[in-house]
Amino acid sequence: MIFVQYGQIDVLDGAFVVVDKNGVRTHIPIGSVACIMLEPGTRVSHAAVRLASLVGTLLVWVGESGVRLYASGQPGGARADRLLYQAKLALDDELRLKVVRKMYEVRFGEPAPLRRSVEQLRGIEGVRVRETYKLLARKYGVNWRTRNYDREEWDAADIPNRCLSAATACLYGITEAAVLAAGYAPAVGFIHTGKPLSFVYDIADLFKFETVVPVAFRVAAQASREPEREVRLACRDLFRSEKLLGRIIPTIEAVLGAGGIQPPEAPSESVPPAIPNPDGIGEVGHRTQG
Repeated sequence: MIFVQYGQIDVLDGAFVVVDKNGVRTHIPIGSVACIMLEPGTRVSHAAVRLASLVGTLLVWVGESGVRLYASGQPGGARADRLLYQAKLALDDELRLKVVRKMYEVRFGEPAPLRRSVEQLRGIEGVRVRETYKLLARKYGVNWRTRNYDREEWDAADIPNRCLSAATACLYGITEAAVLAAGYAPAVGFIHTGKPLSFVYDIADLFKFETVVPVAFRVAAQASREPEREVRLACRDLFRSEKLLGRIIPTIEAVLGAGGIQPPEAPSESVPPAIPNPDGIGEVGHRTQG
């Protein structure tokens, strides 16, 4: 997975390249890249999009460091195995509970209480989240009442709520990019359900209180003239310094793996990779092994 910013992506002499403003070409081995994040200032030719589609590389148009997700190409390179795997986990009550318990453990650093349903765990989670907001507000000296805002009346919300909304929007952007890059469906959630980004909310919540929520309260305490902008810039810098995208995808695999089932095998009639890895002449791990 790579990020591209301020460059023209094209196919030249049969190769997938990025051409910068000075005309310098940088080759991208498109057949071995799962996802290309296109940041502001990037232009993509028709030939480049066609080649990316042919080899199953996902193109995602994002803001700086993924703080926004604007559009994406074909999610997961048109692979159905991960989607079927995710759906099976979500539709089976026992498997779904295992995944939710793992999410609870990742989020709070301790095993979930025994003999609790998904709904009960959701309620316990809500109580802990509200207490965490209060603790962070006291830490940063922010006057905090409750998490409350109306998207239709954005300016009516207080500064802390506006900062939190801006921060979580940034986190949702990079999380949706990770979900798509990993080949999963944003709408098929486990704790959150019935929304287009249910799974995105599930995964984002695992990182929220260690990343963007403290940023939101810190900015809210500074009484900035443009708090939402300050939050977005701070989140951008945080995502880069923490390499957050690289942490999200393994976490997705870990929480789904808690279900204890294997992803389905690709059917025999499935279309193989357009550019398969070459067979090497040595043993596994040898330099000539593909």
